[in-house]
Amino acid sequence: MSNIQTQRWLLNRRHFLRGIGTTMALPLLDAMVPMRASAAATAKPRRSVFVYIPNGVNGMTWQCTKAGRGYELSPSLKPLAKHQEDFTVFSGLHHPNGLGQAHVCADTWLTGAKIDAQGGRKYENTISCDQMMAEVVGQQTRFNSLELSISTGTGQPFNSNTLAFSRDGVPLPADDNPKIIFNRLFGEEPGGIGAQRARLTKRRSVLDSVLDDAKSLRLSLGTDDRTKLDEYMHAVRDVEKRTERLDAWLDIPKPVVEKNLAAPFQRDVPKAQAGEYWRTMFDLIVLALRTDMTRVVTYMNGSEGNGLAIPEIQITQARHNLSHHNGDPVVLDRLAKSDAFIMQQFAHFLDELREVKDGDEPLLDRTMVLFGSGMSYGHSHCNSNLPILLAGGKGLGLKHGQHIDYNRPHLKEDYTLSYDEWRSLCGKPKDGKARLSNVLVTMLQKMEVNAETFVDSLGPVSEIV
Repeated sequence: MSNIQTQRWLLNRRHFLRGIGTTMALPLLDAMVPMRASAAATAKPRRSVFVYIPNGVNGMTWQCTKAGRGYELSPSLKPLAKHQEDFTVFSGLHHPNGLGQAHVCADTWLTGAKIDAQGGRKYENTISCDQMMAEVVGQQTRFNSLELSISTGTGQPFNSNTLAFSRDGVPLPADDNPKIIFNRLFGEEPGGIGAQRARLTKRRSVLDSVLDDAKSLRLSLGTDDRTKLDEYMHAVRDVEKRTERLDAWLDIPKPVVEKNLAAPFQRDVPKAQAGEYWRTMFDLIVLALRTDMTRVVTYMNGSEGNGLAIPEIQITQARHNLSHHNGDPVVLDRLAKSDAFIMQQFAHFLDELREVKDGDEPLLDRTMVLFGSGMSYGHSHCNSNLPILLAGGKGLGLKHGQHIDYNRPHLKEDYTLSYDEWRSLCGKPKDGKARLSNVLVTMLQKMEVNAETFVDSLGPVSEIV
């Protein structure tokens, strides 16, 4: 990676806008929001959450065997039984540009970009669909999007800690500490509003200086270096826009919540307590959505190189190690238990979204939640037949309660759920038109983003709209 690229990644990590404090608030009222178009002010919110798990799953216990409605949930998905009418399971999806790739799965899960980690090509990503949504709905909220992860920052090219990438393909840093995230969302500004505004003014001055220096340097560079410098300048301008946005909201009161509701987020939750940590992060997302602090959230439950062990169920291996099972039945059983445990935590998230009311609807009905991985068979880094499900969004026009199986029409026999069958399903796609980007463009359109296509999509998924 070039020095310019390195600086670009570091810049995003260092200048991620934060507000730190200790209080919480009421749901955001229209009177609290800066002036906005009347239609946008009265429209019911549309929200999207993206939850990523690394390294694939145990397909023998994840795969549902019957397609359509009235299907039986697989063992891994049993924890979601009471929400079966609230989500759709997909089989056979893939990213055409992701086939044959290993640890770039998270980098491209929401971008669909071609990033060749094996071929030595320069790392170049594109905008993620969550950021396309944030550009449209983010003007109505204090934070246009929220990036959460198992590890703070951006990670590194080809092994990202974030799912979110700007329009210039720049990674947006994620946070992993519930207490810090809570205080940034709901806390008081350190030293008061005046002090925070002074800090923002100083930051703008620094950014202006950086841009001036870059413009002067540009005149003396060759064509290739100018391109790299332009990318860097775009990153600086992105930080500048975030600074201006934060300044514009300084005089708008943050929501305030009772101390007993804030208490769970005012303590350190160690990642060694995997279940409690995951549930706390999910609860934080629900809180951010219900107070309308943001309408777009990405959450990496784990990265390809950092997936938690689960001592609560006696699994001491990290998820990456479990995924390299080499067909060992003992390790595969642990992977299956890990999958089911993660789905239990996800079920808790859906429970909370169902319980909270958004006007006369459950919050879940106004929120689309995409859950899944950019890998299917972790042992050989296979990227077809991705484990994907889409929940919520009934109030946005989505139809659920079904298993959409793009594999089945191309299979001669019913599923056997054997090890060899699983490996075969995860190798070459059975249906080249079964693209994850079709699901993503469906979500984009339901968020009222003006997008006929997204990357290599062939159209929205007609079965769910």
